[in-house]
Formats: sequence, structure tokens, C-alpha cells
Amino acid sequence: MVGFATEGFALLPWDARVARWAEAAKNAAQTIDMTERRHGGTWFVGVDALPNAADGSIGDVPLKGPWGGLIDPPATWHAAQLSVVFPGYPQQDTGESDAAHRFRATRDAAHLDGLLPEGPEKRRHLREPHGFILGLPLSDVASSPLVVWRGSHHIIQTAFTQAFAGVDASEWGDLEVTDVYQAARRDVFENCERVELPARVGEATLLHRHLIHGVAPWSDGDAPRPIAYFRPLISPERWL
Repeated sequence: MVGFATEGFALLPWDARVARWAEAAKNAAQTIDMTERRHGGTWFVGVDALPNAADGSIGDVPLKGPWGGLIDPPATWHAAQLSVVFPGYPQQDTGESDAAHRFRATRDAAHLDGLLPEGPEKRRHLREPHGFILGLPLSDVASSPLVVWRGSHHIIQTAFTQAFAGVDASEWGDLEVTDVYQAARRDVFENCERVELPARVGEATLLHRHLIHGVAPWSDGDAPRPIAYFRPLISPERWL
């Protein structure tokens, strides 16, 4: 798919296999305790929360979809994240700075997966090099959709290629890359189109690992918006 390579994302068409998996995942999600939420109780993070098997299946429902040829499926699928956004997202958490909350509300908390904040000053390090991000909606709720910046993966890849030049890949995680990341993200905001990606059950969103993305604020409706995400890890060399 040419668009995926150039734009960094794809909204994959409805597929009966994906719809069946999403229904099984939604049923499994009903048994998960979601009382611990962030942002004033409006977001359940749910990392590794879904009880899928190593082949991605849930119960007797296999993980199959139209993403073949676009990604290299991992040998083992991790337990999927269950990200659930609730009405009113985002509210300001106690202890959250006004600037951080404002960025979440006005910039969709735009970020690059895998760069983890560390220490009291939350400086960024590449700790989780993901191969791709595959999102599978578990409901048709369109409010607070996934947001992407079209083509931003090119800017990010260039910035980190320069940042890691001459450094052995085994040491990339030790480099503090906050300034590189923030400068590249500002470049993205100035030069890349912001695109909202509402999706329904049976569709799937596929993001390039370097794509800047986030979640839009809640706009309407009163039903939570659950999405399952797969983000398998790869080696740093392959990440770049």
C-alpha cells in the first residue's frame, strides 16, 4: 500500500475476521477492572490488559486481518493494550501541570511511542522500540478518535538517524534525546497535516512506528471508546 509508506498510516477497510476478533476482545474486556484511570478518571491505559494468546487469538477467535504485506507479524503477540477513553477526556489530574494538561487538550497529547520519560525532569530515552502500532476498535464510538500527523514519520526518522549517527545501537537507549524529540515534534506541528481517524468495529488502524499520534478531546456522546493496540518490540537497529 503506497499510502502507508508515504503517509505513515492506513485505515484498513472493514473485515469480517477483524469484527469477530473485536467482539471477542470486547467480551473479554468486560471482565477487566478499569477503576484505575488517569486524567480525572477519563482514560484507562490498560497496557498488556487483554488476555489474548501468543498467536493473538482470544478464545477460539484468531487474530486475522488485511494487514498482511504491510507489516512483519511478530513470532509472539504480546498481550494487547486496552485503551479506553471515557466522556469528558481529558480532565486535569491532581499534580498535573497546567502546561501538560494544556498540551493534552490542545495538541492531543501528540507523542512518539517508545520514548520513555525518566527521572524527575522526565527526560526521554528510547526504551521500547516498537515495530508498528495496530489499533483494533472494540466499539463504533467516533468521539475522541485517534489523531495522526500525516508524513511525520519521515521527520522523526531523519532526526533520530542524525541523533544516533556514530553510536552503537546497543547504546541508543542510554542517550538522552528529549531535545531532539521536541524539536522534531515542533517541525511536525508546523509542516504536517493533523488527521483524525474515527473507526468502527471491523476496521483497523495501522501506524508506522515513527508516526506522531495522539487522542483528540471528547466531543460528544456518553459511551466509552475502547481500542485494542498491538505494539510488538523489535531491535533498535530495525527500529531506525
